[in-house]
Amino acid sequence: AQAVSGALLPAEAGDGAVSSLLLRQDEQLEVLERLDFVVRNVVELRKEVEELRNSLQHLAVEIVGEVRTHLEETQRMTRRKKFPFCRDRSDSTGSSSIYFTASSGNANTDDGESEGGYSTANAESDYDRESERESEEGEDDVSCDTVKTVRRDSLDLVTEDESPLLLDSSLEEGLGQLLEQADRLHSGDEQDKREGFQLLLNNKLAYAGQQEFLWRLARAHSDMWELTEDADERRSYATGGKEELELALQKWDQSAECHQWFAILCGQMSEYESIPKRIQAGYIFKEHIDKAIALKPQDPQLYYLLGRWCYQVAHLGWLEKRTVSALFEVPPTATVQDALQNFLRVEELSPGFSKAGRVYIAKCYRDLGDSSAAALWMDLASELPGNTKEDAESERELEEMRS
Repeated sequence: AQAVSGALLPAEAGDGAVSSLLLRQDEQLEVLERLDFVVRNVVELRKEVEELRNSLQHLAVEIVGEVRTHLEETQRMTRRKKFPFCRDRSDSTGSSSIYFTASSGNANTDDGESEGGYSTANAESDYDRESERESEEGEDDVSCDTVKTVRRDSLDLVTEDESPLLLDSSLEEGLGQLLEQADRLHSGDEQDKREGFQLLLNNKLAYAGQQEFLWRLARAHSDMWELTEDADERRSYATGGKEELELALQKWDQSAECHQWFAILCGQMSEYESIPKRIQAGYIFKEHIDKAIALKPQDPQLYYLLGRWCYQVAHLGWLEKRTVSALFEVPPTATVQDALQNFLRVEELSPGFSKAGRVYIAKCYRDLGDSSAAALWMDLASELPGNTKEDAESERELEEMRS
């Protein structure tokens, strides 16, 4: 408002000048630019509200469908319980297979028996104590209770007031094997990453209350984001992983991994958003990376991510800088020198950590005018193999720098 008011005063007028409606051409251009910025943001806001309305309607339909499915499945199970039986351990949470699901072992099973993934003993005792009456009223009561329990276990983290999710020895061993295989698949090729994502989804009901499981599930969402080209699918994967960690951080705020992958997924979500939303995501990214570094100061990956953030902020375009100044009282600040210090810290902690990291060091030295240091780090980057998609992109950047 001050800028517009100032633009209304003639350039040669003194303190007693009266506002004039005549603007110079450059002042008119500035006013039009501001109005155009406001109009674009209003249009984007209108689209976002419409998308939110559609999403809420779709979510309501999904919730009704899930509840109906749980009710039907649980009623069928209740009818079968007039023939008492003891469940075989091979079908219980003591299964030695890390692909196990709480009931029959099929992927993504989501029936009432799934709650056995948390406590097999409790589930068995409940079955023994249940009445064998098959009246419709009794079945409905059992069904509703079971649906509530399953939805609480599958979607929420257990609070301190409830019984903690303590794993028995067989479940704890299964979780250890599961996490080990998930880490191995994450380090593999595209097919391995897809398999790892499905593996974690199949075991979500059993281990959704475990910190080490949740951040790996979020990491798998990030892997799928990397492997997918479709914009809507990418947004869906990033949103799903971010939602997992929003719940996790309410309970495990001291987990460096939770903060790290929350920051990464926020950045991935913002790729197709408007400039204001990308700027806002940048603030969130920096906040959580700083927290992760404070919790795990010897992790080179965290300094690499912080270096990337500093480099991008140092190279904000004209429109992005204007947007930041207009929307935020304290805009983010970082220099190429800040980025360089973080990338050099990566090399200090883990020499040869990544090809992309060394390419960024070369780019920083080039931007700072040190051509000899830039050439040295270009050669060092060439010595490393390209193991990731990001490394392949860095190789193309390296060729462009050389040319």
